[in-house]
Amino acid sequence: TMDKFRMIFQFLQSNQESFMNGICGIMALASAQMYSAFDFNCPCLPGYNAAYSAGILLAPPLVLFLLGLVMNNNVSMLAEEWKRPPGRRAKDPAVLRYMFCSMAQRALIAPVVWVAVTLLDGKCFLCAFCTAVPVTALGNGSLAPGLPAPELARLLARVPCPEIYDGDWLLAREVAVRYLRCISQALGWSFVLLTTLLAFVVRSVRPCFTQAAFLKSKYWSHYIDIERKLFDETCTEHAKAFAKVCIQQFFEAMNHDLELGHTHGTLATAPASAAAPIPPDGAEEEREKLRGITDQGTMNRLLTSWHKCKPPLQLGREEPPLMGNGWAGGGPRPPRKEVATYFSKV
Repeated sequence: TMDKFRMIFQFLQSNQESFMNGICGIMALASAQMYSAFDFNCPCLPGYNAAYSAGILLAPPLVLFLLGLVMNNNVSMLAEEWKRPPGRRAKDPAVLRYMFCSMAQRALIAPVVWVAVTLLDGKCFLCAFCTAVPVTALGNGSLAPGLPAPELARLLARVPCPEIYDGDWLLAREVAVRYLRCISQALGWSFVLLTTLLAFVVRSVRPCFTQAAFLKSKYWSHYIDIERKLFDETCTEHAKAFAKVCIQQFFEAMNHDLELGHTHGTLATAPASAAAPIPPDGAEEEREKLRGITDQGTMNRLLTSWHKCKPPLQLGREEPPLMGNGWAGGGPRPPRKEVATYFSKV
């Protein structure tokens, strides 16, 4: 079972773009389903209809947009790249803009669907603009001028609520509902058309005019993502090797202490034999994975230096040794001394 979950997780990591597109599609369908299940209750009061409708139209899309950003794994990568010190690697604003635009495009799908469905349904628009219906053109225009403005607003505010509307003598409710829903649906289809054209321009036309800059931003955005994943994998591999060697050393030390305590009373007069310790199978391989980082202080300095002073993007160049909290020294790195130890099993 764990192997199956691991295979699924690796597949999602290798196909992150397709996975995020699927998540955005699911969120878009969920937003439409949420609206269909939502019980819209207009307050039918002159001072509250517009505020209630604006909240229904704007608050859920904002929540869906934030959820789309939170569910995107690249948000933390963008924040880290934006806030990191320049060090020996300059930050490119074009790459940051490309990363943000890529995330924002996916996160905007669900909010756009919510706004489009709300306008096409017409209830929200009807509740918000029922007091703006032209009574003189659609209703009994001879009676409208004789009503005070507050009384007229009170009557029109009840148009979305058929159970309490009592102004049929002034304006037929069905006429006002059809008028406002027609305008709302026209706005909804216009919104869908504009967003579709904008998405087409952004996804298809824009790279044709700025192809070189687009390719550069796309390449280095992918590089930052891959570099971060490889660094995390290397740190995970090092942590596993560090923990394994540390536990092995602890058990070996405890075994040695127990053996000394056991033979101290029975073999007090016997000469002490200093036998060379036999490393367990795979110990040398685990030590190679440590890459020379064998204590907590050195590892902390390495992590701090990776954040504060990442290496420049120039391959085939010797880096100065790691000193303190950053990279220091301008000369070549001193040669590493290699020591080979041979063990013989008796």
